[in-house]
Amino acid sequence: MNATQDYIRDYMSEPVIEPSGAALLIIDMQYATGSRHGALGRTLKAQGSNVADYRFARIESTVLPSIVRLRAHFHRLGQPVVHVTLGAAHSDASDAPRHMRKLLASCNNHVGSRDHEILDELKPVPGEHVLRKTTVGAFASTAIDSLMRSLGVDQLYMVGVSTNMCVETTAREAADRGYQVTLVEDACATTFEDLHHVTLRNFQRLFGRVAATDQVLAELQVGA
Repeated sequence: MNATQDYIRDYMSEPVIEPSGAALLIIDMQYATGSRHGALGRTLKAQGSNVADYRFARIESTVLPSIVRLRAHFHRLGQPVVHVTLGAAHSDASDAPRHMRKLLASCNNHVGSRDHEILDELKPVPGEHVLRKTTVGAFASTAIDSLMRSLGVDQLYMVGVSTNMCVETTAREAADRGYQVTLVEDACATTFEDLHHVTLRNFQRLFGRVAATDQVLAELQVGA
């Protein structure tokens, strides 16, 4: 082992790629925080803040096109596509955990609001699954585990926002439950570029894999 090699890689299991066990999880691609035209974007614009410019530009130029490609490929494979949304049942977010209430209420992220809706480009179609969570990680407040097991899924390909929050937390929860998890690097985004990269670096140390969209399309072949 050379001085720059990370020892933890020696303890990682080799991935087993089996298309029949794969599902695509699209995390929180909603107007509330996933579009510059949503509540977060409108608020920051009104404040004269450009802090989320990187986030929204990356979603528009890289993340959204990558997810569209992946989604179409999973449809061709006949494998599950699952939309996981974040949002409260009530406008005051009283049904959400304490630490999530201000965020959800401030972003108008509750059932029935436009901001809660999934981006039009990814609007769910018949056959896709939609799960709503009130927590950062999906396993804490949805039936995602039982759904995946009922569908025969043990390999999760995760995309969406934010890389270091809902995507990573859900991915870690899944890894601890025995799923093989792949974070699709160019199909995820967060507010700061360095935070995006360090999250991916840390996740692949022990929890799972990081791959690009082209790699995922190549390894998951129709009829494989």
